Amino acid sequence: MSKLDDLAKIEGQSIEELLTLATFDSVAKGICVNPSCNYTIDVEPDQQEGYCEECGTNTVKSCLVLAEMI
Repeated sequence: MSKLDDLAKIEGQSIEELLTLATFDSVAKGICVNPSCNYTIDVEPDQQEGYCEECGTNTVKSCLVLAEMI
């Protein structure tokens, strides 16, 4: 299971719904990409190195980055 799959499951949406909402909004859902962390937060759509408050690293990526749309 990918982090994009994890994020969709946590948000209770399909991947398509998650990406559609992010495409038409100024914020997107993001998730920490560290294997042992699933911290989620709203981020800018092009976020690639957001700060994770759970594990203290700059490893949060937006759903659009994870889907390689940006």
